Amino acid sequence: MFQRVTLIGHVGQEPQMRYTPDGTPVTTLSVATRETLSKTQSGGGERPCPQGWKESYNGRNWEITTWWRVTCWRGLGETVNQYVTKGMPIFVEGIVQGEARDGSVNPRVWTGNDGVPRASFELTARTVKFMTRAGEGAAGVPIGEAPPEGFEEDSLPF
Repeated sequence: MFQRVTLIGHVGQEPQMRYTPDGTPVTTLSVATRETLSKTQSGGGERPCPQGWKESYNGRNWEITTWWRVTCWRGLGETVNQYVTKGMPIFVEGIVQGEARDGSVNPRVWTGNDGVPRASFELTARTVKFMTRAGEGAAGVPIGEAPPEGFEEDSLPF
């Protein structure tokens, strides 16, 4: 079971490249996506804050951030490791991987250092495009490679 997902977000940490026992490069990184909702209702008045959301920096919207753990294989992993940096806006297209053994698509849940429960989704990238901020050069070209057929991520030594 899988789902195809397209993300546009910002890289949350420097990518980390490792190698499988057979020498295949694999790079992981975190990507944050943000959804916003206007505080002003169409009929006037202020919309209440949805549970788990917070006020935006400008005070006009409610927002929520979702974190994605992205895994990039082979040449894609090497390219991402070389060129992607923390804070960079990127486009990622890939397949959601389930945390459960039955293949169901569930987020990975953990408790942060502050004691607050958190969750992230796992995505195996097929395509990554480097995006630009206003005033920067052209966006990068897509590069993509799938993991080996039948490879199980649980066999990675990290």
